[in-house]
Amino acid sequence: MAYKRILLKLSGEALMGNKQFGIDNDRLAEYAQEIKQVVDQGIQVAIVIGGGNIFRGIQAEEGGMERTQGDYMGMLATVINSMALQSALESVGINTRLQTAIEMKEIAEPFIKRRAVRHLEKGRVVIFGAGTGNPFFTTDTAASLRAIEIEADVILKGTRVDGIYTADPEKDATAEKYKEISFEEVYAKGLNVMDMTAFTLCNENKLPIIVFDMNTAGNLSRVVNQETNVGTLVNF
Repeated sequence: MAYKRILLKLSGEALMGNKQFGIDNDRLAEYAQEIKQVVDQGIQVAIVIGGGNIFRGIQAEEGGMERTQGDYMGMLATVINSMALQSALESVGINTRLQTAIEMKEIAEPFIKRRAVRHLEKGRVVIFGAGTGNPFFTTDTAASLRAIEIEADVILKGTRVDGIYTADPEKDATAEKYKEISFEEVYAKGLNVMDMTAFTLCNENKLPIIVFDMNTAGNLSRVVNQETNVGTLVNF
């Protein structure tokens, strides 16, 4: 049984592909095809994408820039990524709408919950840009907030790792993957799944999270159709 409505969270860094910064058009095209497979099944898809491939507010603060200013710059970076993804999706025949938390009427609609839900019901992919519109919040938190607002069934966090492990699998060869884990276990073990504000929002609103490898072809469709051998489910 597939989920009916999902929110897909992508990192900005994922769009770099093999580049050092910016957007890899090949990676963008791959993601568009993955998302198209899911849309073609009749599943409603909303997306939040980070901006770390272009700019990160926290890094700006470390360089002496005021955090608030840096965070707003990071929000604008997410809009650039959102526009790039929108273009890639439309090139494969998917109807999209971009909504932003900061008003940019020439390029996007403002975020309005009822309008977003209506777009989803009509089969359009809705991309949410500019984070929450507030400094000091990550795009993970924006993803959790939007998922709750549109009443998504699940957040799918697409990463380069195929789930949640006992330790960082890229650094520790003995790390073991969890097939399923509870929110309480994540807190108790101190595992890094999402920004803690975002994670707590999901926990309090009973919204499950699946962490999976977005860079393996077909994985998004497998996760949406609840195949149990893909990714890690964080549940209650």
